[in-house]
Amino acid sequence: MDAVSLIVCAPIAIMLLTAITVNNMRGEMAQRWKLCNEAAGLALLFTLFSGLLVMTQPSASLESFTEIGLSVSPLQAVIAVLVQGLGVVVGCFSCRYLEGEQRQARYIVALSMVLACVQLLLIADHWLTLILAWSGVGVFLKNMLCFYEERPFALLASHKKTVADLMADGLLLLAALFAWVSVGSGSISALLADVSVHGSTQLTNVCAVLLVAAVVLRTALLPVHGWLIQVMEAPTPVSALLHAGVVNLSGYLLIRFSPLFAHSAFANSLLLGIGLVTCVFAALVMFTRISIKVRLAWSTVAQMGFMIVECALGLYTFAALHLIGHSIYKAYAFLSAAEIVSDTRVAQIAGRQTFSVLSFCLAPLLALAIVFGSQALFSVPPWPIWWSLVLALAWAPVLWWSHASDQSLSLRWQGLLSGSVLTAILTLVSVGFHHLPLGTVDQPRGEYAFVVVLAMGALYLFSVLIQVVPQRLHILHRWIYAGLYLDAFYTRCVLRFWPVSWGRSTHAYR
Repeated sequence: MDAVSLIVCAPIAIMLLTAITVNNMRGEMAQRWKLCNEAAGLALLFTLFSGLLVMTQPSASLESFTEIGLSVSPLQAVIAVLVQGLGVVVGCFSCRYLEGEQRQARYIVALSMVLACVQLLLIADHWLTLILAWSGVGVFLKNMLCFYEERPFALLASHKKTVADLMADGLLLLAALFAWVSVGSGSISALLADVSVHGSTQLTNVCAVLLVAAVVLRTALLPVHGWLIQVMEAPTPVSALLHAGVVNLSGYLLIRFSPLFAHSAFANSLLLGIGLVTCVFAALVMFTRISIKVRLAWSTVAQMGFMIVECALGLYTFAALHLIGHSIYKAYAFLSAAEIVSDTRVAQIAGRQTFSVLSFCLAPLLALAIVFGSQALFSVPPWPIWWSLVLALAWAPVLWWSHASDQSLSLRWQGLLSGSVLTAILTLVSVGFHHLPLGTVDQPRGEYAFVVVLAMGALYLFSVLIQVVPQRLHILHRWIYAGLYLDAFYTRCVLRFWPVSWGRSTHAYR
C-alpha cells in the first residue's frame, strides 16, 4: 500500500479510532465531544488532501487501489469531502443541541462509525466490502435514530428501516453472487469492465435488477418511504445527517454502476418508473403538509425520486450535481429549521399569496428561453433539448408573479427579475458542472423523453391547480395527505413479518 492509499484510508482509520476511544473514555462529556470534533476535522483535512491527489493524478490512484479491493475517482473524492464536511458540521451542532441529554457517548460513537462506514463505502471496489460498509451505516445510524428510546414512533421508524435494510442486504448478496458467477470475481471494477467490453448477459441483467431493488429499499422510495418521514422523532442533527449524507448514497452507487445499467434496458425502465412515481407523488404530498420538518422529509423523497430518474435517463453528471446540491441544501434546511419556522409564521401572518393566472402560462416559456439562452454561451449543449424542457417545467414556479391586487407593479417586476436571475444561475452552474473532470460519462436515453416530459407536465399542472382551484381538490387532498395509505400498508406488513411493541402509540398506529 503506497502513500496515496494510506492518505485516502486515513479518514476511515481516524473515525474508527475515535469511536473506540470515546467508548472507553471516562470523564466529562465535553472532552469526548472535543475529541470527536477535532478528529472529524483532522479526517476532513486528510479527505481534502486525498481529493486533491485523486483529482490531479486519478490514474495512478486507481491503479494502486485496485490491488487491495478499493477504488477512488474524482467524483468519489468530491462526495467524500462533502460527507466528511457534513460530519464536522453535524458534530459541532450536536455538541450544543444535545447538551444535558443522556446517551451522548453512544451518539458520538455512532456518528463516528457512520462517517467511517460511509467513507469505506465510497471507495469499496469489492461486493463484500460494499455490502459490509452499507450495512454498517444502517446499523450505527439506528443508534442515532433511537436516541430518544422513549418515543415509540422513532422506534417504529427505526424498525421499518431495519427491515428494509435487511432486505436490501439480502438482494445485494444475491447480486454479488450473480456477478461472481458471471465474471469469476467479486471485484466491481472487473464486472463493469467485462460488461463494457462484452455487453450484458442474463446474469448481469439480473444483477442490475437486484441492485435497483436494493436502491429502492435503501433510498426510501415508494412504497417503503414511510420510515424516512417518521424519523422526524430523532434529533434534528440526525435528520440533517440522514437526509444530506446517507440517503443519497444510492445515487452515487447508481453512477458508479452506470456501465452495468447502460446494458440493461429492463433495469433502467424499472428505475425510471419507480423514480417518476416517487417524484410526482412525494411532491404532491409535500404540498399538503404543514410541519416544516415533515415537508422537508417529503421533499427529500421527491428529490431522491428525481435523482433516480436522472440516473435512469443516463444523465449521470446531472445526477451527481443534484446529489451534491441536495446534500448542501438539506443540511442547511434542517440545521436552520427554527429560522424556517419563524419565516413561515411571518408568511402566514402576511396571508396566502396569490399568483397571476397569466404567470402560470408564461413562466414555463420564460424559463425555457432562459435555459436556452444560458446554454448558448457554450459551444456544445451538455444535455439534450428535451431535458431543457424538463428543467424549464421544474424551475418555472420561481418565475410566478403575484396577482395585481397583492403587490405593486415595481415589486412584481422585482420578483420576476429575481426569479429570472436565479434560473439563469441554476442553468449556468449546471452547464459549468458538466465541464468538471469528474469522470462521469453521460448516456442520454431519448426513448424515455416523452414519458418524463409528460410526467413533469402533469406535476406542473397539478401545482397550478392547487393555486387556482384548491377547493375543488378537497377529495384528492385527503388521499394525498395520507400518502394513499401506502405507508400504512407497508407498516402492517412489517409488523406482521416482525412483530414488535413499544407502547400504546405504536399499537394505535397498527
